[in-house]
Amino acid sequence: MTDIDVTGLHKRFDAVEALTDVSFSLSGTKICGLLGRNGAGKTTLLSIMAGFERQTGGTVLVDGEPVFENPTAAGKVCLVRGAGDGVVPSVRVGDLIDYAARLRETWDPAFAAELLERFEVPRHKQAKALSHGKRCALGVTIGLASRAPVTIFDESYLGLDAPSRYLFYDTLLADVLAHPRTVIVSTHLIEEIAPLLEDILIIERGALLVHEEADTLRAAGAAVTGDATLVDSFTLGLEVLGERTLGRTKSAMVYGQLDEKRRAQAREVGLDLDPIALQDLFVHLTSGGAR
Repeated sequence: MTDIDVTGLHKRFDAVEALTDVSFSLSGTKICGLLGRNGAGKTTLLSIMAGFERQTGGTVLVDGEPVFENPTAAGKVCLVRGAGDGVVPSVRVGDLIDYAARLRETWDPAFAAELLERFEVPRHKQAKALSHGKRCALGVTIGLASRAPVTIFDESYLGLDAPSRYLFYDTLLADVLAHPRTVIVSTHLIEEIAPLLEDILIIERGALLVHEEADTLRAAGAAVTGDATLVDSFTLGLEVLGERTLGRTKSAMVYGQLDEKRRAQAREVGLDLDPIALQDLFVHLTSGGAR
């Protein structure tokens, strides 16, 4: 089990404050989602956590040791970034896999070979000659096969087609269950990966907005469904994030805890209450709604 402690983290690029006083801790073995709008500071945060960049202020500790310029701590973290054209090396896939294996004591060569086959990534091809989707598949293969105690996917799988993304989700979940470790996934495809997430970090404009267990965060709101007139009456005075109507049936997403008395009232009139979608909460929280 690897502990990550981020305390008072700041990062400034010239006149731009990319991160401001970010603090959180991750421990145990879980899959954590890092959510934020474009430019929120997700990539900067993950780069510092992996030791790729030096922070302006604050600390990042992995098992009590600073990660920057510390091979022991940094060796416990594997960061896989998006597969941009400018960062793909001109080497064969097989050579790149062999190089990654030499960097990681935890590397599983049999699992790497299996993943290349699953994602149909040819070992003999130049990595730069692969399609964008296949480069993404190569990246997630390296991340998964590294079996690093802290594995970070920074939007690195978003270029996969839908069947390959679902293959990634299934493989990730099965492998974390079989080989427990901390996984951090930065993503914009929130609802696709939401069932896997146990912890949620949301950052906005460089500041940490939310760090909460996924189930607790979902319980911060509810989807109220039933006869439209009854839904309107029940939600009167509540903060409604959005509504959908089909004939006489209506579903309203409300933000805020509903106590047992309110829940009992809903049941009495035949209304259904379900957890609110994580993506709807994220949009609300990062649009100047709840703070």
